[in-house]
Amino acid sequence: MIEVEHLSKTYGSTPAITDISFNVEAGEILGFLGPNGAGKTTTMRILAGYLPAINGTARIAGFDVHENSLAVRQRIGYLPETPPLYPEMTVEAFLHFVAQIKGVPAGDRNHKVTAAIERCNLQDKRRVIIRKLSKGYRQRVGIAQAIVHDPPAIILDEPTVGLDPRQIIEVRNLIKSLAGTHTIILSTHILPEVSMTCNRVAIINRGKLVATNTPENLMTQLTGGSGYELEIAGEVGLAKQVLQNVSGVNLVESMPIAAMSTHLPPQDNRAYLRVISQPGSEPGQDIATALVRAGFGLYEMRRVSATLEDVFLQLTTEEKNLDSVENSAAVNEGEAA
Repeated sequence: MIEVEHLSKTYGSTPAITDISFNVEAGEILGFLGPNGAGKTTTMRILAGYLPAINGTARIAGFDVHENSLAVRQRIGYLPETPPLYPEMTVEAFLHFVAQIKGVPAGDRNHKVTAAIERCNLQDKRRVIIRKLSKGYRQRVGIAQAIVHDPPAIILDEPTVGLDPRQIIEVRNLIKSLAGTHTIILSTHILPEVSMTCNRVAIINRGKLVATNTPENLMTQLTGGSGYELEIAGEVGLAKQVLQNVSGVNLVESMPIAAMSTHLPPQDNRAYLRVISQPGSEPGQDIATALVRAGFGLYEMRRVSATLEDVFLQLTTEEKNLDSVENSAAVNEGEAA
């Protein structure tokens, strides 16, 4: 349904994306992950036909986004990070307007608009002026305008950014309900959204695609080592230095106590760390020994399962990690031995 081959884009002399290739199958939700500035939005704008690439090709339902831009726009729904809304229009009037400019025949517009309103649970807001809606409802209207012409492919750029937890759940459920009948690319940096919503993940860093696989495969294959949560007493920066020098340790990060797998009461002068080991290594005993020898108090050490966040950090945090995983057979489908 969506095919991207060797896509590149520069702004002046600065590369935004370099040689990106991936596919999205019909009915699938692909999570497009990356840090801020990694090239996610540039890629989405190229796919939506709003930005030209300097190299490579992208096709939606068999149509080239550059050579057949009108056909592509008829077959794609696009929600940019800031929804393209007209705040002085009612929800219903706005969706009729969008349906018209997207080429929906006049005889079909009422049906298409009503279907989009119902799909996005906007029945009670259809005659409300958009500027009076909450951010969560405005985001629903943004999704409704992306699907009002019933496109086979939908691109959503950061659809849950700025929403409260209840609104995030509502939008997440809406996106999941669209799968099957639509092919979706969900661009985000909010990792729980990907784990709960997407069939596959593509991770971009510094403009390059560094992994494409299912979340489960990435967590199993790439983080084949162990994860540890630590509660220590001492200076965090120095503790990180000590731990990074332990053989078999791949990544060390600070974490809030609320993110710990067991919710401990906070203690004064305590720090909380998460350590990810290299695949095949079990450095737990060496971690404890190194901290104690360096004079740190070690109050708790717990082994935990790897998460998609661990994968993301391993792929995007440090240059040495990026170099190692780019050459790993585990990160991309079809390359494992």
